[in-house]
Amino acid sequence: QVQLVESGGGLVQAGGSLRLSCAASGRTFSFYAMGWFRQAPGKEREFVAAISWSGSSTSYTDSVKGRFTISRDNAKNTVYLQMNSLKPEDTAVYYCAADLNRTFILRTTTGEYKDWGQGTQVTVSS
Repeated sequence: QVQLVESGGGLVQAGGSLRLSCAASGRTFSFYAMGWFRQAPGKEREFVAAISWSGSSTSYTDSVKGRFTISRDNAKNTVYLQMNSLKPEDTAVYYCAADLNRTFILRTTTGEYKDWGQGTQVTVSS
């Protein structure tokens, strides 16, 4: 099991940027692929981005391609989500999640990730 703590959320105007961080502890961080998900009020939790254990493979949902970048630093046990050109529809609670997976096949559904952080709120005003 790995413990995850997100940070970096906040209130930003449309067009602005935020960088989310997710610090991991517990089991060896490099054993895990990592994902970011988000959940808006009244909606289901949805996939945003994922990165392989080595950082060499990434995946994004279509709505954030070209605006968001996922990265990781295995020496710091941290995964990041750089969010640029933010839109009001990006408003949600953002969660990081860990998938015990050392392949380069990135998973995009919530049920395939076993460990979750508590979430960080991102609010984008118009």
